[in-house]
Formats: sequence, C-alpha cells, structure tokens
Amino acid sequence: MFTHFRSVATLIALACATVASDSSAAGLATPWQVDLQPAASPVAEQIQSFNAILFTMEALITLGVLGLMGFIIWRFNAKRNPVPNKRTHNTALEVLWTVVPILILVVIAFPSLRLLFFMDRTFDADMTIKVVGHQWYWSYEYPDHGDFTFDSVMIPDDELKPGQPRLLAVDNPVVVPVGVNVRVLLTSDDVIHSWAVPSLGLKTDTVPGRTNETWVRVNEEGTYYGMCSELCGVNHGYMPVAVKAVSKAEFDVWSKNAKQEFADNGASTTRVVQAPREVSPREVSQ
Repeated sequence: MFTHFRSVATLIALACATVASDSSAAGLATPWQVDLQPAASPVAEQIQSFNAILFTMEALITLGVLGLMGFIIWRFNAKRNPVPNKRTHNTALEVLWTVVPILILVVIAFPSLRLLFFMDRTFDADMTIKVVGHQWYWSYEYPDHGDFTFDSVMIPDDELKPGQPRLLAVDNPVVVPVGVNVRVLLTSDDVIHSWAVPSLGLKTDTVPGRTNETWVRVNEEGTYYGMCSELCGVNHGYMPVAVKAVSKAEFDVWSKNAKQEFADNGASTTRVVQAPREVSPREVSQ
C-alpha cells in the first residue's frame, strides 16, 4: 500500500517538474516559479519524492478537515439543530484524534529518517572537495587532484557577460565530473554560512572550527546555482554558489590546468564586494 502511495506521489512530483522552464532545468530558478527546480542528483530526487509524499498527505488531510467542517456547519447549524447538544466528552473520538496524528507522524518519520541518512554522507566517494566559507565568498580545495585552492566570488553587475545570471554568476565555479560520487567537506573561516544548491539537494552549514560532510553526484552536465543560506552579515546576499558539472574527460583537463593556474594561491587576494559603511549611534544622534 505504501509503495502504491509513494508511486502516486512520485507521479505528482514528475508532473510538477514538467512545468518548469528550460532555464530552470539548468539549475536556475525562473520568475514566478512555484514548484521545485528539477532534480539533478540522487539526493535531490529523493527529496522531491519525499516532498510529493508530504504534499499528498497534507492535501488529503486538508480536504478531510474541510469536509468535516462543512458537514458540521450543515448538520449542526441553528436551523437544523435549534437545541444544541450538551455533550462535552467522547472517549472514542478523543482516542481517535490522538492516535491518528501519531500514526501519520510515524508514517512520515520512516522515509524522513531514511532520507536523512542517505544525504548525510557517502562511503564510496571517488573524490573529495573542501568548501570554506568566508565573508563574503567561497574557497574550494581539491586535495585529490594536486591540492590546489581557489576563491569563488560573485561577478558584479557591471562585469556580467550575456547569459550570466545576476547575483548568481561567479568568477570561478566549483567544477565536478558527471556521474561521480563527490565527498564535500565544509567549514568556515569566520562565521556560520550555509552552502546550498537547490537543484542538487545540497544545503549544509559551514561552521568555524568544525568540519561538516555531505556528498553529491550530478546526473547531467550544466551549471547549477545556489546561495549562502545562513545569515552571515551585511553582504550575505552576495555570496552565490555555482557548481559546474562536466564530463570526466573535460574534468581531467580542467584539473590539470587548474593545478597550474592556482598553484601559487597562498594568502587570499580575493576582491570581495564591499559592504556598506555602518553608521554608528553617535553619528545618528548628530
């Protein structure tokens, strides 16, 4: 029964995905988009399937409650029921409306926990990338491909090229091969950030002094965009994430070139968008 229910929910998720536009399929949200971006990784597929299950359950519960309210309004209005019932307790009903929500939560808990364990980490990673959050940019390390490091900064409006999305395009996207399990280790250099890419099902906090772990396997080539999803200061909205998925052959060429290009990356010389000057209380009082 649960398998049949999940199949129906999955069909709903696929139907929602088909209404998304072509730009959304490339990992980019579109204006007036109300559904989720098309899934581009196994984790995102599982998240959307689980979301469809929850949506179906919520819709059924909502319809049931509305139907019950409609029946009560019709059956117990003043015209049909001039003398109201004085009953204040019904043991059977009280047990029913206590047990049923518990059973619903149990049904939700099993796929939820399974999904949490699935998206937590991979035990057969083919490569590792380290993500470090800064105010207000990201840096990426490739320990398995020469241990090079580079910074990834948002491209300002006056430097955008045709086709580059505003507030999402970066100078150096993180590059991964398609169809490869990538272990992602995340930490922060200053405050808490959150590395998030919706179409890949990624959203993990980067915490100073702590290394978190997640993983990703991108299904198709393309560039997938996200943002820092943890309020981290005045320029929080200006540290996008861009993940570029390429073929394995193209990744091998890129990694060799990147090893030479970023070989001398020691102290960061990254140009970051400057935050507005904060006004002190003394200046305000004057």
